[in-house]
Amino acid sequence: QLQASGGGLVQAGASLRLSCAASGGMFNDYAVGWFRQAPGREREFVAAISRSGRRPYSTDSVKGRFTISRDRNKVYLQMTGLKPEDTAAYYCAADGGARWDEVYTKESSYNYWGQGTLVTVSS
Repeated sequence: QLQASGGGLVQAGASLRLSCAASGGMFNDYAVGWFRQAPGREREFVAAISRSGRRPYSTDSVKGRFTISRDRNKVYLQMTGLKPEDTAAYYCAADGGARWDEVYTKESSYNYWGQGTLVTVSS
């Protein structure tokens, strides 16, 4: 099971760091992605990182503002310069069959999902 945390209510321009942890501890056998779903919209890809940690990747709309990283036990999404359009429920997902240096941007690539953490950015 995955546990996402770190969401909250912030003003535009603020920063938040989301964390994703796996029950049972060690996480380094999985490629991990972050997705988000705003009210009334489909879930969309935000960022992903390979098992190796050497290949972080993020979607264009958050490049330069969001950074994905990982250590042995958790994956993080550091969010800076938050905008009202970043308001969404953020989900982490893990792929147990990932190749060492691959990143995955499609939901169908992931077989484990967390429950989501809500980020609300006020203007």
